[in-house]
Amino acid sequence: MQWREWNDEAFASARERQAPVFLFLGASWCRFCKELEEFVLADERIAHVLERRFVPVRVDKDRRPDIDARYSKGGWPTLAYLDDQGEPIASDAYLDADELLPRLELIANYYAQNRGELKRRLSEAQERAKPRVTRRGELSRELVDWVAKTVLETSDPVFGGWGREHKFPHFEALDFALIRWSQTGDDAMRKLVLRTLRGMQQGEIHDRVEGGFYRYATQPDWSRPHYEKMLDANAQRLFSYVEAYQAFGEASFKKSAEGILDWLVTTLLDRRTGAFKGSQDASPGYAHLATRAARKEFGAPACDPTIFANWNAIAVSSLFKAASVLGEPELDVLALHALDFVLEELYDERQGVYHYWDGTYHLPGMLADQAHTLRALVDAVQFAGENRYLEPARSLAALTIGSLANRDEGGFWDVRQDPKAHGGLKRRTRPILENAVMAEALLRLSLLSHENDWALAARDTLESFAADYKRYGHMVAGYARAVDLFLHPPIHVIVVGARDASDTIALRRAALAPYVASRVVQGIDPAADAALLERSGLPAKASGARAFLRRGRESYAETSDPARLPALLARVERGS
Repeated sequence: MQWREWNDEAFASARERQAPVFLFLGASWCRFCKELEEFVLADERIAHVLERRFVPVRVDKDRRPDIDARYSKGGWPTLAYLDDQGEPIASDAYLDADELLPRLELIANYYAQNRGELKRRLSEAQERAKPRVTRRGELSRELVDWVAKTVLETSDPVFGGWGREHKFPHFEALDFALIRWSQTGDDAMRKLVLRTLRGMQQGEIHDRVEGGFYRYATQPDWSRPHYEKMLDANAQRLFSYVEAYQAFGEASFKKSAEGILDWLVTTLLDRRTGAFKGSQDASPGYAHLATRAARKEFGAPACDPTIFANWNAIAVSSLFKAASVLGEPELDVLALHALDFVLEELYDERQGVYHYWDGTYHLPGMLADQAHTLRALVDAVQFAGENRYLEPARSLAALTIGSLANRDEGGFWDVRQDPKAHGGLKRRTRPILENAVMAEALLRLSLLSHENDWALAARDTLESFAADYKRYGHMVAGYARAVDLFLHPPIHVIVVGARDASDTIALRRAALAPYVASRVVQGIDPAADAALLERSGLPAKASGARAFLRRGRESYAETSDPARLPALLARVERGS
């Protein structure tokens, strides 16, 4: 069967033939998508109906998350039936051939007989679904308290994590719980983090042979996982285990983090580009083999070589964190190589960050790519001491505000306006998680650049969700984390000294070493960063490096002794 791409030609063909569009939405790593294509869609009866009565379009959900966000049933494969403008008529999940065949005939017959009436009803539905202007709310401690309560109440009290049929750790919720415990001493939050991370370690979702974690589990005890391994999911879990090791010192967390790192470097690192591939396919047979030797003989599952900007940016941020906590500077080098690839091959100063690379770049201007890349640039400044990334961070932030800001409601659209878009892609959304990532990155950029405009843009974004955040449940944890960062300004440690001098490096490492819920570390070299030093208002000492501690509009301490920094950080945090 001849599949079409999602483009103008496919919908022009649908209009010319007066036929509906059959959208097969899947993922390269999805075992069930492959089974559907091999055993159902390849069935001669199905292929005949699709070619004769539909315009068949196939889309990879990772390459086109904008299409996925609007048409997916929440899982893959998704089979969606659309009119010739791209408006949804109906949708299904996995169907076998005997189930799909009558369904196709029913949809095709209905469309042929009721095309005009269907268009009228879809038009009315679109009118009713038009977004209303969002009410702005107040950013308050009560908002953060409500999210904390919801995160606890919706979690699994025995094994940790969230979800019933699909069991996930939800990185943002874990990070928020750690922050909450650190600030308030709430022991329930501490236990939630430990329960979740230990539960995953002990469950089948953890690959103890080659390291890393499978995407999600289907049982409360983290058993019966789906065996694909994703770059983004493993990078986020790397951050969680490293951060928990930093906070609690539990050796098993370090071991799990090192396992993730081993798998990332061994399996997903693309040596030619220095960036990371997207995923490794699911293979239950391979996963159940208990030794590396047995797996080598069996043959490793294939990897999707696509390089996704947002997933690589997430990996970059986690690698910077791991390098700092584990004391492994070679991880900084890995992170910088991946970040440089994104900047060189996937970033354009006029279009922004493109979504993916498969030999060339595709799909510019999506919020998820801009937000995560901005955060990675900010992390390069903080963790690696690379102030050269401040300028691209400022440029990317300005471009994103200029091209994706929602001027009426506040916050950011998920994609740019495209007058040629089809169906659901005409209607843009404001995803709360990506908006929260963007707001958090802007707040940190404001501190590192010593420019307040970025913080004002972050506040505007967060306020635009403050009236209706409750409808997102525990998924709102990332938003609450960003709100907390706004309400609870981070400790800003500025180390003034020659960048490569041993005393400067020692102060920076000491500032990054302890777990601090809310902290930004910055190095300023008086010789190389004169404008930055001037904006900071700090003096350049005649000799030696010195660390200055600030929070908000208050200065708290200064020292040239790395051994004193952890105590000073703790004192400032307790005193806030």
